[in-house]
Amino acid sequence: MKKTITFFIVLMSGVNIYAQENIDLLTYENTQDINFFSSIKNGAQVKEYVTVSKNSVKIGDTLILGTPTSQEVNTRTYSGSYGTKARGGVAQSRSTAKKTYEFLQMGRPAGFGSIMAAMNGDAQSMADNSLKNTSVVVNEIKTYHRGSKNKPLYVVMVLGEINGRAFGINKYLSVMDTELAIESGEVLLKNRKMTRDEAIAKLKEAKELMEIDMMSKEDFEKLKKELAPIITAKPQN
Repeated sequence: MKKTITFFIVLMSGVNIYAQENIDLLTYENTQDINFFSSIKNGAQVKEYVTVSKNSVKIGDTLILGTPTSQEVNTRTYSGSYGTKARGGVAQSRSTAKKTYEFLQMGRPAGFGSIMAAMNGDAQSMADNSLKNTSVVVNEIKTYHRGSKNKPLYVVMVLGEINGRAFGINKYLSVMDTELAIESGEVLLKNRKMTRDEAIAKLKEAKELMEIDMMSKEDFEKLKKELAPIITAKPQN
């Protein structure tokens, strides 16, 4: 028991050790640049993060939870008995499935619940489909290395509910990889910038509408001018 308590204290102290650095603005390019990320400590606090698609996420921003992209299957086996009498040792299995988020974890990334789950060898509890379309507030943005200090960074967001309400006993949600969560549609940004592919698709649709006289040439040219900077921009690596 004493060893367990000591291990828990070490873990908790380790959580605080690395959260001493603040970054006012972090970009996706920074996270991939060894000249930048080699000097960043795990758990560094970030005030604003600019994604690979040039969208900005700040502390206090409101986001929307999109559609879960994973599925959790639970199987339970029932013995073939009725009352106190067994029925020939027959057993039945019943499986239930529910949609879960791949990148949205219940609780903080290194909170009490996460540490206890790790100590018990349990999997992390992921958010499920019941939270789809929920509005959330960005409470914290943190960045961590993908391994050693010489590995690129990834960004974690801690989310809270609107008006200070809590997500049950966990109180918060953690987006364990911001870029992948946005790319998969599990997290939806408000005022998100249109991607190049989306701009091309929209312009093609407008051209088809113009050809069948459902859009004027003037409106098409106006839209074309608006979308041109997005379409002609240099694609991200």
